[in-house]
This record gives sequence, structure tokens and C-alpha cells, in this order.
Amino acid sequence: MRTATLVVFAIALTGTLAAQQPAFKRTVLQQADISVPGREVVSAVAEFDSKATPGMHTHFGEEIGYVLEGTFLIEQAGKPSVTLQAGGSFLIPAGTVHNATNSGAGQGRILATYIVEKGKPLATPAK
Repeated sequence: MRTATLVVFAIALTGTLAAQQPAFKRTVLQQADISVPGREVVSAVAEFDSKATPGMHTHFGEEIGYVLEGTFLIEQAGKPSVTLQAGGSFLIPAGTVHNATNSGAGQGRILATYIVEKGKPLATPAK
């Protein structure tokens, strides 16, 4: 009986902790072919709860970002980390491991434009 109670408690605790994780959400606004064969443009808004992050990842092309709201820590392999606020912008070269974390107290939003290989995933977790 004690083991069953501990298992139920552990499952409930895991669910509670998962529910408390800060959320990250990317909403694609448009996606279209461009004049470069095999490439497309994707425009998206990324919304971050306070302390939320997508984790280290890469893209099959460039990412051009503009902070709409909030304060973000931008990490990029081979470069010092930078903190950007609303109005700040960044460029991530193709294939570069990087991450963005909402380091502010409220929700943060980034407008991101990706020039990427058509048919590839928009983001790939870093190894």
C-alpha cells in the first residue's frame, strides 16, 4: 500500500512540476517561397512566459529577430551573450547553436523572420 501511495504521489508531483514550467510558443504568421531556389521565408511571433526558453537549437537558415516586448538573454555559440529589450534586434547565422530566454518578469515576444531551406524543420534541438 505504501509503495502504491508513493507512486501516485510521484506521478502527481511530476504533473504539477510539468504544469509549472514556463511556456514558449511560436505562431507562424506567413510562409512563402522566395526568389532563391530551395529557400523560403517564415515570419513568426514567439511568445515566452517569464523565464521561458525553447532550449539550445539551430535553424536551416538565418534567423532575424526583433524584440517586441520584454527582456531577453540571447545566447549564440562563439559570441558573448547579450541582453536585449523591446526594440532590440539580432541575427543568427544558419546552423548556429543558439537560445533565447525571457529574463524579464512578464511575458516577452519576439518577431522572427527565418530564411530557411524549404522542406526542413523550422528548428532543430542542438545536440
